[in-house]
Amino acid sequence: MNPEIRTLTEKNLVGIRLKMSLEDNRTFELWKSFMPRLKEIINNIGDELFSMQIYNQLYFENFSIGNEFEKWAAIEVKNFDIIPNGMESFILRGGLYAVFIYRGPASKGNEIFQYIYGTWLPTSNYVLDDKPHFEILGEKYKNEDPDSKEEIWIPIKSKDVI
Repeated sequence: MNPEIRTLTEKNLVGIRLKMSLEDNRTFELWKSFMPRLKEIINNIGDELFSMQIYNQLYFENFSIGNEFEKWAAIEVKNFDIIPNGMESFILRGGLYAVFIYRGPASKGNEIFQYIYGTWLPTSNYVLDDKPHFEILGEKYKNEDPDSKEEIWIPIKSKDVI
């Protein structure tokens, strides 16, 4: 499975974030708190949801399932003029990304991530860039449905740039 290499343009996001680890995965809690409040965000652009992870620079070098990262449930907005109470803004910088299409239930998603980080990335002409990783959950995303579809965006830079 080869990704499409795309250049992301900067995006304004509004949402909710939580600290978590793979060992203490609070993703369900995050989305459970965000989805009922989605209608409060009135200046959104489209209906695609962003499931975003922000890792520190050493996260992958010293990988452990106990390493903490920040996870966001968010949506793109036109501007930050109106941010509902208890939500935050985030500017997702543009840049180069490897975009993988994942089809299948969310609970089996770890298999594609093992492929991306364990097989594709080490044999590609790229290394990870220090930017957020995210998934776009569009109209075809259906959580545990085997026909569910989402885009996985992995920040990359050329090995030649190192």
